[in-house]
Amino acid sequence: MTIDGKTIVITRNKKESNEFISSMLNKNAIPFSLPTIKIIKKDQIVEKFISVIKKHDPDFSVFMSATAVKLLFSEAKNISKYNQLQLAIANTIVVAVGPKTKFALENENIKVFRVPDKYSSVGLGEIFTKLDASGKKVIIPRSSASNQFLSILLSKIGLCVKESYIYDIIPFHDIKIWTKFYNLFKQDKIHGIIFTSSSSVRSFFEILQMYCSDKIIKSKLKTIKIVAIGPTTSNELNKFNVTNTLSKYYTISGAIETMYDVL
Repeated sequence: MTIDGKTIVITRNKKESNEFISSMLNKNAIPFSLPTIKIIKKDQIVEKFISVIKKHDPDFSVFMSATAVKLLFSEAKNISKYNQLQLAIANTIVVAVGPKTKFALENENIKVFRVPDKYSSVGLGEIFTKLDASGKKVIIPRSSASNQFLSILLSKIGLCVKESYIYDIIPFHDIKIWTKFYNLFKQDKIHGIIFTSSSSVRSFFEILQMYCSDKIIKSKLKTIKIVAIGPTTSNELNKFNVTNTLSKYYTISGAIETMYDVL
């Protein structure tokens, strides 16, 4: 099977899927952007984050997504606390999980100390192991839906970890888009799905179960090539007993390349 003429889905909204759409069209494939989650910003995230930094006095700050960066700095601008937030973060050694997160930080004039070779919690663990950071303190602004793997990993290395939850993630059900997806899904006209996060996996199943039984979902997914961006996403798919291929690189481009290989 080649990707030519095949319908490939990504669990993102269309605005976040430019790279994916362009790549699919260049290969004569049919891209389908399927939003599965919605970001809900928590209240007073900037004030609370700055307060936690003052109280915790971390040596490091670790950013796990560009979303966290954008939410913090967007609100900081709105409430005239941009310089305070910038200074609070700049007084720590900043580590970003991947290049997009690094780019978002640098757009706010934040110097990024390191990005792991593996864009994942495991890669971050490798960085801190090499740094011999035992006894140091770290703050992680992130989603309340995040699992505890990174926190546990860094704690085992010897760091004192403080997580600051700045947004929630809920399932996002756009009826028009999901109805179109389901019609293709039930007719076996979906050939590949790229899952971008563990949250998107959970939401995908929660929403799709509104349309058909779990038995039908599992049966249909067996005929579809599934690619996971990162081990956490892959592990979440495994919990649903979905056979999947881990992306070569934990990026959209890496997932696309992997989809080319498995089709």
